[in-house]
Amino acid sequence: MRPEPMSLGPYASFIVTSYLLVAAVVLFLIVWIALDYQRQQQRLRELEASGVSRRSGRSAMDTR
Repeated sequence: MRPEPMSLGPYASFIVTSYLLVAAVVLFLIVWIALDYQRQQQRLRELEASGVSRRSGRSAMDTR
């Protein structure tokens, strides 16, 4: 038995366009987040190299 192709009716172009647009937006957000993560990591390395330390990196004895 061969399955019949799915029929989306008269709104097929709207449905397909909507799914493609959503896929493009999600892909854009993934790329944007990945690039921003890399920029933040680079900025953190620059700050640490200049002598700025993270408060979360301190030990319990440093806060007294």
